[in-house]
Amino acid sequence: MRSHAVMRLGDALLAAGAHKQPKLTSKFLTLLAISFAATTLFFTTLLFPVFSHAAEVTLRMHHFLPATSLDQEGWMEPWAEKIEKESDGRIKISIYPSMQLGGKPQQLFDQVRNGIVDIIWTLPGYTPSRFQMTSVFELPFVASSAEATSQAFHTFIEKYAPEEYQDVHVLSLHTHAAGSFHILGKPIEQIADLESLKIRAPTRASGEALRLLGANPLFMPAPEVPQAISKGVINAALLPFEVVPSLKLDELAESHTLLNGARGLYTATFILAMNKKKYDSLPEDLRAIIDRNSGIALSKQIGKAMDDFEKVGIELAKKNGNRFYSIKADQLKEWEKRVEPVREDWVAKVNSQNKNGEYLLRQAEDLVTQYEKSRQL
Repeated sequence: MRSHAVMRLGDALLAAGAHKQPKLTSKFLTLLAISFAATTLFFTTLLFPVFSHAAEVTLRMHHFLPATSLDQEGWMEPWAEKIEKESDGRIKISIYPSMQLGGKPQQLFDQVRNGIVDIIWTLPGYTPSRFQMTSVFELPFVASSAEATSQAFHTFIEKYAPEEYQDVHVLSLHTHAAGSFHILGKPIEQIADLESLKIRAPTRASGEALRLLGANPLFMPAPEVPQAISKGVINAALLPFEVVPSLKLDELAESHTLLNGARGLYTATFILAMNKKKYDSLPEDLRAIIDRNSGIALSKQIGKAMDDFEKVGIELAKKNGNRFYSIKADQLKEWEKRVEPVREDWVAKVNSQNKNGEYLLRQAEDLVTQYEKSRQL
C-alpha cells in the first residue's frame, strides 16, 4: 500500500483530472446481479478506463531503482498516467525499473541519447566529467531543500549551460534532499568518527569531501549499497532517506546521522530526459502534452516529492528502532572549512574553460536562496 506522502503526490500530479468512472447501464447492472463474468468486467473497466483512442505512441522509460521505490510509485507512475489521460490514451509510457532493459545505471544517459530507450531517469553524477556545470549543485553546502534546489538547478542549466544536455530533450532537472549518513557499526557524531570509515560516495564532489573529512570513499550506484553494507565492503552510505525503503537501509543500518544546517553536505542531481528524435517525431498536439507536463514546474513538483519522501524514510528507520544523531549548526563550521578545497577545485576547473567559476558558483547559490525564500512564503 502506498504511503500518505506517495498518495498525496499522486493526487497532485493527477490534479488536472482524475480518471472518470464509467457509467453503468441498467443492462449492465442486471448482468452484474446474475453473472460473475459481469462482475469481473465491471472491476476491469473500473480499474482500467477505456480511452477513445488506442495508443499511437508507446514510450519506454528506463531507470535503475526498484518498481516499489518511492520514486516510481510516488511521481513516475502518476506522471505517466497524467500524460496518458491528457492524450486520451494516445500516449502510453511503459516504465522499466531496475535496469530491466539492460545495461548499467552509468549507461542510461547514452541509452536515451542513442535511442535505445525513449525516456530515462538517471544521475548525471554517474559520469561526472561530462556534466561539469551540473556538478555545481553537488558541491558541499550548496543544496538546501530538494524543492528549492531542483528549481535552481533547472533554471541554472537553462540560463548558463544548456549545451550540457543538447543531445537529449530535457523533461526535468532536479535533485534529492540533502544526504545523510546511514551506518552499520560505530555511529558518526563528529568529524573524528569519520576517520578511516569506508563510506559509499555517490558523486565525485562528495567523495572528495569525504576524503578531506578523513573517510575512505568508495563509489557505487545506489542499488549496490545493500550488498556492500551486508558484506562489510562499506561501513556507511551517504544517501537521502528517500531510498531507505527501497534499499532496506532501515534494516541494514543501525544508526543515521543528519547534518542540521541550512545547506547540506551533498545532494545528487537527476535528469529525466527523452530521446530527441522520438520527441521530434511526435505529432504537434502530443508534443504539446509532453511540454505541459515537463519543465521547471515538473522539477519543482519532483523536488517537493523528494522532500516528502525523506519523512517516509526517517519514520521507517525510527519504527525499526534505529538510533539518530545530528551534527549541529555550530559544529558544521569545521566541516565547511575542511571541505572548502572541493569548491575551490570546481571553480578552478571552470576557470580553465574560460568561464568565471566564482561567478557561476555564486549564481547557483543565489538561485537556491531565491527559491528557498519563495518556498517558505
